[in-house]
Amino acid sequence: MWTHTAWRDYQPIASQRLRGYADWCDAVEGNTTFYATPARKTVESWAAQTDPDFRFVLKLPKAVTHERRLSGAEQELGAFLDVVEPLGPRLHALWVQLPGSFGPNDLGALARFLRTLPGRAAVEVRHPAFFDDERAAQQLERALAGVGAEWIPFDTTVLFETPPTSAAEYEAQSKKPRLRRRTTALTEYPIVRYHGRDDVDRTVAGWQPWADITAKWLREGRSPTVFVHTPDNASSLPLARRFYDDVRARVPELPALTEPEPSEPMTLF
Repeated sequence: MWTHTAWRDYQPIASQRLRGYADWCDAVEGNTTFYATPARKTVESWAAQTDPDFRFVLKLPKAVTHERRLSGAEQELGAFLDVVEPLGPRLHALWVQLPGSFGPNDLGALARFLRTLPGRAAVEVRHPAFFDDERAAQQLERALAGVGAEWIPFDTTVLFETPPTSAAEYEAQSKKPRLRRRTTALTEYPIVRYHGRDDVDRTVAGWQPWADITAKWLREGRSPTVFVHTPDNASSLPLARRFYDDVRARVPELPALTEPEPSEPMTLF
């Protein structure tokens, strides 16, 4: 996701929305690929608008993960992998988001599927057993560790800690999973999805544990990617940079972020 009406001030060139986004953040969740595999020409334009070290975390098509549930989806997966090939090193991870009904009894299918994937994979599960049953969690961790895959936590604890105060929060609570927070990294490249509230102060206060954990991972030599969500995502770009600054306050050797180019048109005066 790199287009949002509220972000237009950060993206002054209409035909270069991704480039404008990349001036503010250096990673993106590719959520649209879940609904439809893009044209290869479209993916080529994504590569042209981003630097080689930009990180795409692309969600696999729902035909693979939700409709076929990772079995017998070779054709759909092959078509998707061919299309995203132009991203090259920018393809940071293939995001395997699984339905809430995909539980411990399905781990065999997951393990077999992950062995067929090229490159790095990161799995997001939503079945409550993986969060409430330590044995199920350990089984999943072993399946992922066997192929060097990561477990993506989607932390919605702040979103659900009190009743909604707006229509956007109500909609978010009706759609997002309510699961326990999980903070264990399995690989060198942990990925976190954090969801806050409308209120900026509550969002920032809620991510403080993640700032501590991210700093710890960096000191361990890991290279984490953290995505910041709010109910309407309108302020996610500046909030992501604020999260980086919070982590940098804990790890001063991190380089300072470069300031994006001003969005106002150039003038002579």
